[in-house]
Amino acid sequence: MCIGTPVQVVQRGEAVALCRGRNGDEQVNMLLVGQQPEGTWVLSYLGWAREVLDADQARDINLALDGMQQIMDGAESIDMAHHFPGLGQEAAEAR
Repeated sequence: MCIGTPVQVVQRGEAVALCRGRNGDEQVNMLLVGQQPEGTWVLSYLGWAREVLDADQARDINLALDGMQQIMDGAESIDMAHHFPGLGQEAAEAR
């Protein structure tokens, strides 16, 4: 399964940018989202930027990924409100 991860542009280029995220530095193809300024967050799938994110979105995705990792590592319980902020609120608003 492929999971997108937030990465932040460190050095931009024409079609590829050097980005930094939870897995370290990586070269990310920017052709789908266009050239982005340094400091911009993007969602990277298999080395391709698929979406431009704001800092809050990047933080929330990273918190959710941290929670998923804890579950996969066998944690008996996790703080759902911390790792999945707004999840309960969104579900209540959908009703």
